[in-house]
Amino acid sequence: MSIINSISLWLIPAIIGFILLYGTFKRIPTYETFVEGGKEGIKISFSIIPFLVGMLVSISIFRASGAMEFFINLIRPALEFVGFPAEVAPLALIRPISGTAALGMTTDLIATYGPDSFIGILASTMQGSTDTTLYILTVYFGAVGIKKMGDALKVGLLADLVGIVASIIVVTLIFG
Repeated sequence: MSIINSISLWLIPAIIGFILLYGTFKRIPTYETFVEGGKEGIKISFSIIPFLVGMLVSISIFRASGAMEFFINLIRPALEFVGFPAEVAPLALIRPISGTAALGMTTDLIATYGPDSFIGILASTMQGSTDTTLYILTVYFGAVGIKKMGDALKVGLLADLVGIVASIIVVTLIFG
């Protein structure tokens, strides 16, 4: 175990050192290149902020207005019919939008039902099997100016749906 700890402590500094030495060997102005990259990173950060704020405000309004609860109660009979716990449905809805909100929901589900419960295991599996598709499209595509994201949206949401369904099937087969 101490070998893995030693490797993990020295790996990043070793990679950075290698890059600096390689750049110097190739006669690339490494410090100036680093500074230019930092400037570009700050510009990208500032261009992402409006998209990030818009996304976070939208999520907050959706949750605080009671719209999410209303929607979950509306589809509860269908969820129960297919064996999907309605308690996990908000996670399935929020996960493609916000990773932080989904992590908070997963934490609440685990605190309420326990980490070894069916709901806790399903929430954890779903958290790891899906991605923040809408967040990625809004923030990153918006930052680089991609306007046509219809195909990426379809594929991303389909992948999220597959992750949700696979989570339900796997957790039900193994722990159900």
